[in-house]
Amino acid sequence: MLDLKARGMNSPKLAVGDGAMGFWAALDEVYGETRQQRCWMHKTGNVLNAAPKAVQAKMKQALHDIWQAPTKHEAEAAFDTFEQMYEPKYPKAVQSLQKDRDELMAFYDFPAQHWQSLRTTNPIESTFGTIRHRTKRSKGCLSRDGMLQMIFKLGECAEKNWRKQRGFNYLAKVVQGIKFKDGEEVIATDQKVA
Repeated sequence: MLDLKARGMNSPKLAVGDGAMGFWAALDEVYGETRQQRCWMHKTGNVLNAAPKAVQAKMKQALHDIWQAPTKHEAEAAFDTFEQMYEPKYPKAVQSLQKDRDELMAFYDFPAQHWQSLRTTNPIESTFGTIRHRTKRSKGCLSRDGMLQMIFKLGECAEKNWRKQRGFNYLAKVVQGIKFKDGEEVIATDQKVA
């Protein structure tokens, strides 16, 4: 993070990741104003791991009802319902979800077109999974520069299968600091009159 900042990277508006505490601690230290979004796929796995298999399918659907809600208000209501349903019997599962409540809902303050990319880190991890697989197989066979070149080429190959960012034109608005609520641009009342 310090290297990114030293090279001139501005403070990101949002960082998406799993529960890796080192990443979040470094982010707070270097880019303290960056909002945090926890990965829903990782969180779902963590919550389900704290419940018996017989309940997991129903619990998974209740979790999907939260992050697939069209508005933050509806997501909060689904979150409350999840807590009421499962806390008496599965308190560890509910505690796992509760501890990151605000960070799980951050995506609602960004354009709806970006939600698919903001809710999970899985697309990034699958790319790095391919690179990790190849680099483990050739361990010790290459110099540092050779390894970096191989990683770069693997990344280039993987990029051919990437989808374009949905709502790319909204990125400028996010960078400019325009506010969004439930995925929609917030228009100030003085702008409506004009």
